[in-house]
Amino acid sequence: MSGPLLKVESLVKHYPLGAGILTKNIPVVRAVEDVSFFVEAGETLCIVGESGCGKSTVARLLMRLTDPTGGRVLIDGTDIASLRKHELRAWRRRMQMVFQDPYSSLNPRLTAGQIITEPVENFERLSRKQRNALAADLLQKVGMSPEMMHRLPSELSGGQRQRLGIARALALKPSLVILDEAVSALDVSVQAQILNLLMDLQQQLGIAFVFISHDLGVVEHVGHRVAVMYLGRIVEVAPCEALFAKPVHPYTEALIAAAPVPDPTRVRLEAPVEGEVPSPVNPPGGCAFHPRCPLAVERCRVEVPPLVQIAHGRAAACHVRAPAIDIPTQPTVACDSSIASPGEANELIPALERPVIARPIT
Repeated sequence: MSGPLLKVESLVKHYPLGAGILTKNIPVVRAVEDVSFFVEAGETLCIVGESGCGKSTVARLLMRLTDPTGGRVLIDGTDIASLRKHELRAWRRRMQMVFQDPYSSLNPRLTAGQIITEPVENFERLSRKQRNALAADLLQKVGMSPEMMHRLPSELSGGQRQRLGIARALALKPSLVILDEAVSALDVSVQAQILNLLMDLQQQLGIAFVFISHDLGVVEHVGHRVAVMYLGRIVEVAPCEALFAKPVHPYTEALIAAAPVPDPTRVRLEAPVEGEVPSPVNPPGGCAFHPRCPLAVERCRVEVPPLVQIAHGRAAACHVRAPAIDIPTQPTVACDSSIASPGEANELIPALERPVIARPIT
């Protein structure tokens, strides 16, 4: 089928803080507000942002682990957000998830082999020989010995548990895998092994990844495109190299400026932003970033900036930086499905300089 594998349109999720038939104007947590993006087959889209910006909520909505308040989640053109439970069951094979905690997401009473084969047995009967063969094959694909299929999660290291979680996600041969902070709990050396494993598996199997992380170093290593979230909204979408070479939104600049520098001879400058993230219960009017933005103007305080296309494959939601361009088709989609090269994207953004984020020690 032509078109993106995953397409999200105007996704919204509100959590009410109270209940009762006599209660009026119940306050709500605006966890996700008008989020739109797409993912092509075999592509990695990274979603980044501070803690509490709504990244994990988006992941749960994509997997239909929680129901959206509004919007659509389309897999190959089918809106899974509107499917009933018995209709959704067949689509579970197309999408799987790797959770942040590699221990609490695994059943401690099942062996590694049982954990891998359990999803498959929900859909089809397997003999003992088939189960062992499937578990051994997937363990080898994620760099583990087949003999480990008889071990419990408590007998595995953190990196081995995360590999086991990846093997379980691959058991149903999905087209899309959601990775929610999949390497944040691991040591740096183990992180590198898991990331290289994911990239190899994507090249071999053609899987699309939605990679959720707050670590920009990891994102720069694995991503094809990046969507930056702030207080429940996407504020910028761009090809990975173009985003890091020349960020458009002031919040993206702040994230890059706050990232640590691995070179000990250089010092990272302070991020050019102050203050704390506003409450999602009572977000500020207009652009949610304007109380912390050094470029904010009066329009930012009263009008929510739309996510508009600013170059081929790039979009941003900023009254100051992003010119208002009428997009002829599907304005709710983050940007065109074709991905521009970083050089092409950078040339099309006028008068934007990359922020100075590091300086040598003197």
